[in-house]
Amino acid sequence: MKVYLSNINESWVIDRMRHEWYEHNKDISSQNPKDADVIWIISPWMWKKEPKKYLKLKKVVCSVFHMEENDFSKAGIKKFKKRDKYIDCYHVISLKTKELLESITDKEIAYIPFWVNSKIWFEIKNKIELREKYGIEKNSFVVGSFQRDTEGKDLISPKLIKGPDRLASILKKFNTEKKHLVVLLAGKRRQYIISKLEEENINYIYLEMVDFKTLNELYNTLDLYIVTSRIEGGPQSIVECGISKTPIISTDVGIASEILDEKSIFDMDNFLNAEPNIETAYKNSLKLSIPNGFVRYLELFKSLVIK
Repeated sequence: MKVYLSNINESWVIDRMRHEWYEHNKDISSQNPKDADVIWIISPWMWKKEPKKYLKLKKVVCSVFHMEENDFSKAGIKKFKKRDKYIDCYHVISLKTKELLESITDKEIAYIPFWVNSKIWFEIKNKIELREKYGIEKNSFVVGSFQRDTEGKDLISPKLIKGPDRLASILKKFNTEKKHLVVLLAGKRRQYIISKLEEENINYIYLEMVDFKTLNELYNTLDLYIVTSRIEGGPQSIVECGISKTPIISTDVGIASEILDEKSIFDMDNFLNAEPNIETAYKNSLKLSIPNGFVRYLELFKSLVIK
C-alpha cells in the first residue's frame, strides 16, 4: 500500500503535518499520485490541483477541518458536491466537524485527531531560566496566544472565528484580576490584539516568526494559554499545550472537549472560573504522540485499499 498526500505550501500547520507523515512513514508513502493506492487530500481545497484521472482511479480520502455557515449555503453545497463525487472517505479531526459533515454527505467519515510530535513539544522544567531568556520577570502572570487574529485583507479587522475580540475582553479583565500580567504573542497578523492591548496599557511581548524550538520554549514560560475561537478544527495548540504540560483553557471548539477536562472549557460568561487540568490534557495528548498517532490512519488507509 502506498499513500500520497496532496501538497500545500502555504506555511500552515498542515504543511508540518504533511512533512511529519512523510518523515515517519517513508515505506508506505509516495510523492506521486500515479504510484499511490490512496490519495489523501489533506487540505480540502487542494482537490482541484490533483489530476481527475487519478481521483477516479484511486481511493481518495479528504480532510475537512471545520465548517462555517457559508458551507451550508446553496453555493456552498454546490461547491461541496463537485468534490464529493471523487471522495471515498472523509477525515475529520473533531467529533463536532463529523456531526456537521454527516448532514451533507452519506460518504464514510473517519474521526481521527492529528498526531503530535513529542520531540518538538515537551515540558521544560527550568521555567525561571526560560523567562530570563525572553525578558519576562519571574513574578509575572504570563498568558500566551500563538495564532493569527487579524484578517489579511486589511491587517486591521479581527479574524472573528479565532475570537480575538473575546481574548481582548478576557485580558482586559485579567489586567484587573492578575498582578503583573504579561501577554506573550507569537505568529503573523497579530495587529488586532496588539492594538487592543495598547489601548488598555497591558504589557505584552511579541515575537512574530519563531521556529519550533523557540515556540516550545514560549509554551513553557506560560502560566496560561487561552483558546477563544468560535470555530476550529483543532486547534493543534490544544495538544501542543497538553503534551508540553502548559496550562490551557479553551472555548468549546474543535477537539477541546476530547482533550481537556470539562472544567477547562469556558464560555464568555464564566471564563474566570475555568481551571486548567494539566494532567488530563497531558494524558489525552500523549495518546496522539508519534508513532501512536499514526496507527488509526494506517488502519483507515488499509481498510480502504482492501474494499
